[in-house]
Amino acid sequence: MADNANFMKKSQAADRAGKKSFSFVFCSGIENSYPTIMGKDGKIIRRDELESTGHYKYWQEDFRLAKDIGVDCLRYGPPLYKTYLGPGRYDWSFTDETFNRLKELGIIPIADLCHFGVPDFIGNFQNPDFPRLFAEYAAAFAKRYQWVRCYTPVNELYIAALFSGQYGWWNERLKTDRAFVTALKHLAKANVLAMHSIQEASQGLPVFVQSESSEYFHSEHPDSKDQADFNNQKRFLALDLTYGHSLDVRMYNYLLQNGMTAEEYQWFQQNHIRARCVMGNDYYATNEHMVHRDGSITPSGEIFGYYVITHQYYERYRLPVMHTETNKQDSDGAPEWLTKEWSNLHRLRQDGVPILGFTWYSLQDQIDWDTALREYNLNQNACGLVDLQRKMRPVGNAYKELISEWRDRLPQSALEVQLRYDD
Repeated sequence: MADNANFMKKSQAADRAGKKSFSFVFCSGIENSYPTIMGKDGKIIRRDELESTGHYKYWQEDFRLAKDIGVDCLRYGPPLYKTYLGPGRYDWSFTDETFNRLKELGIIPIADLCHFGVPDFIGNFQNPDFPRLFAEYAAAFAKRYQWVRCYTPVNELYIAALFSGQYGWWNERLKTDRAFVTALKHLAKANVLAMHSIQEASQGLPVFVQSESSEYFHSEHPDSKDQADFNNQKRFLALDLTYGHSLDVRMYNYLLQNGMTAEEYQWFQQNHIRARCVMGNDYYATNEHMVHRDGSITPSGEIFGYYVITHQYYERYRLPVMHTETNKQDSDGAPEWLTKEWSNLHRLRQDGVPILGFTWYSLQDQIDWDTALREYNLNQNACGLVDLQRKMRPVGNAYKELISEWRDRLPQSALEVQLRYDD
């Protein structure tokens, strides 16, 4: 709790210095995943969602739509693989245009610096040089865009490690516990080092919004309870390392048995920056899983929902929370899902959880997320506030109305975080 007190003290000091602060934001995002996968012809291909959804061509229209809907913030970042060309080498041309336009529009960017992939010169998440190289990039970004306050250094560390190192879908495409642990420790170290480098490079007080998938594993039968319990501890590993949270013996032994050293673990205990962190929770119906008696795991659909699972994460870390992703790949059913997610968030906030924002992700429809980008089918997923012709979907109109109705009627939280850049 001392970290939270320091967090509030610094934010209040910034407010007294004339910087704007507020206690709740409405947010969306531009989906910018870029992992590599094995194509149907056996060649490695890059899945670039900014390209697939037409954002490189229509970015000005996308920002105009975000402004029209009324969002305060946009989770947004440049494509790392196109921007970071090598050690000390960067191409900021697209980033200069887009981020300067966001500033002109008064939309707060939550700078998303690594979203499921790395540049070709780094290779993949098994590379032990990745954390150091990524921290260099984060520092260069922060120095160039001093007005940016909010960062997600590495997006969904757990999912990035799982899909790349254990499921064999992305990047290194490996399927072992050792590869998962290697990817996870490198991703978490990159995340922490980037926070340090951004803090050192920034003139202001950065806020780090961790966007992390909030998972839960249900046990179908008493015989599957042990495996479900193991996975329900494993789901926390990315944030445990990032926040320096002490592990139980079972998880600590799991990490050591799969390649992490005791010295590496101690590094996380000694180098976290909790006092500048907001715990971002992403929730979809696909985040809940059923563990069967034979050991197999299948999607369970929504059983507990956002309220219960986010409360578990909050009780573990006791950090301010932001709802950082949700959607439904069903244009007709999406408004109902929006209402359900908003109701869960509002109840949590009333029950004392310091929730600082809500996000429908993403602004536009996505491509091939029905197969987690691992198949190149060019299927359009109807999950955006707008479609790929930039026409408003029903959920876009519903979100615009929700923002208009609730913006000035939410009770103030006891915790305020400075997010805006200086005027």
